[in-house]
Amino acid sequence: MENSKEMRKWLDEMALPHPLVIAGPCSAETEEQVLKIAHELKDSDVNYYRAGIWKPRTRPGNFEGVGAIGLKWLQKVKEETGLKTATEVANRAHVDLALEHDIDMLWIGARSTVSPFIVQDIADALEGTDKVVLIKNPVNPDLSLWLGAVERLHSANIKKLGVIHRGFSSYEKTKYRNIPEWQLAIELQTRFPDLPLINDPSHITGKRDMVFDVSQTALDLNFDGLMIETHFDPDNAWSDAAQQVTPDTLKQMFIDLKMRKETDLEAEYNSKLSNLRAQIDVIDNQLIDTLGKRMKVSDEIGKLKRQKNVAVLQTNRWNAILGNMILEGEERGLSEEFVLRMFKAIHQESINHQEKIINAS
Repeated sequence: MENSKEMRKWLDEMALPHPLVIAGPCSAETEEQVLKIAHELKDSDVNYYRAGIWKPRTRPGNFEGVGAIGLKWLQKVKEETGLKTATEVANRAHVDLALEHDIDMLWIGARSTVSPFIVQDIADALEGTDKVVLIKNPVNPDLSLWLGAVERLHSANIKKLGVIHRGFSSYEKTKYRNIPEWQLAIELQTRFPDLPLINDPSHITGKRDMVFDVSQTALDLNFDGLMIETHFDPDNAWSDAAQQVTPDTLKQMFIDLKMRKETDLEAEYNSKLSNLRAQIDVIDNQLIDTLGKRMKVSDEIGKLKRQKNVAVLQTNRWNAILGNMILEGEERGLSEEFVLRMFKAIHQESINHQEKIINAS
């Protein structure tokens, strides 16, 4: 993308003393609810007030948003509090209504980002707009699809662009609602450092007690901002109740979160070091997760060997694995000694797992 530096001008011009903060309820429920939350946030670090007007639900019959009437409530938010407003759009009709009601920031949701047809339709409707437009990552971990959406909007002469990292769906059950796959966000950040990158810890975690930790990780990784769902009565919210925090909790978070400093050379060094260490922490967690999965497969092999009365150690198989891994390691700058030590330890743990299963009474 040419002239990518233009995409972050809108953020740089805000000259914020802290990361960009987008906060508000998952869904606009009533006018009273929308205004109450906004007034509780107006004297905080919040820069944009978000509220879902149209809510794409996985299955019909659930609350799907109040519709266009909610845009009038967001107009009142701006009039009464001075907060800029933000909402999700999923088609041309949404765009037209949002622009008509002078919504300041629009974002494209994860379910929309997966479809180039939908993204192009929205890009055509927004062509040349001076509104800020953010693109959430697609549901599946596909960096090209995410970047393709950005390119479509950039080609539509939309200058104020950014992306939202909200995690990725997986068929496996984890502690997250949507797995962060931090390495994808890191790769995007590395390839396009001028593209504003916002983290959505609410949708990544799905649990309010995890929002702080994910927010801190995002800041450690030099994200430009956070989008956090906020409700004065989260337990009784009409959608995504478990992941919303109260305005008071949000305010305390921004006291407790460690922000990056850029005031001197030492702070710059520490910031870069924190960023690199945060990347290592992410990768280390992925290594542990992968090793855990490998041992589960070893357990299944142990069960199969027990059924067929087969010995645990298969020497030819082990030698073949070791030879291949040494070659793979060399191509990635890993010494033969390191690869041998690492895989011998992994192999021994696998043997221990299988022996326990085979010898179980």
